[in-house]
Amino acid sequence: MKKLGIIFLFFVLAYIETGCAGEAVVVTRPADVVYERPASPGGDYVWVDGDWYWSGGVYVWRNGYWAHPRGGRTWVKGSWGHRGNGYYWQKGHWR
Repeated sequence: MKKLGIIFLFFVLAYIETGCAGEAVVVTRPADVVYERPASPGGDYVWVDGDWYWSGGVYVWRNGYWAHPRGGRTWVKGSWGHRGNGYYWQKGHWR
């Protein structure tokens, strides 16, 4: 029984180390994406930067878009984070 507890603890710690917050970790982060921002559809729009999302075991790029600010908040663009075992994408968000 003690052996089972140790094995369970090992898997829990492995899960925590790999990013229990839903972050997918990669050894090498994808190359930066370059694309042209389309013209604004109006003066009251803000640009929401493109974002990476995890799909099929890899990070996939989603282009940015124009949007109305949400409740007077501002857009904070996403960025790559790093920890001992690799890189993970911190999603953009409204603040």
